[in-house]
Amino acid sequence: MDCIFCKIAKQEIPTKLIYEDDLVVAFNDIHPKAPHHILIIPRQHIATLNDLDNPNLGGHLLMVAKKLAAEIGIADAGYRLIINCNRNGGQEVFHLHLHLLGGRQLR
Repeated sequence: MDCIFCKIAKQEIPTKLIYEDDLVVAFNDIHPKAPHHILIIPRQHIATLNDLDNPNLGGHLLMVAKKLAAEIGIADAGYRLIINCNRNGGQEVFHLHLHLLGGRQLR
């Protein structure tokens, strides 16, 4: 498999991780759409949200997003979480990932 996010999670592609634990890693998006644009990905390769069968992992992704939003100081002002699913949903990298965006008014 030649998945760029799997390589990032394994640190085969050097990336500054801003969060990591046994289940997920988080890093800044290289094409940010907001002042803060963080990608949160599971270490395990899961191609799309449709392939996620572990509700605990799904909940963990959300809790990590909440934690990071608080740590970077955007929780009180507000932030957006996005999961794109498949091509028509805007997914470009087929490894499940959650976008955390904030730092300005989002429209």
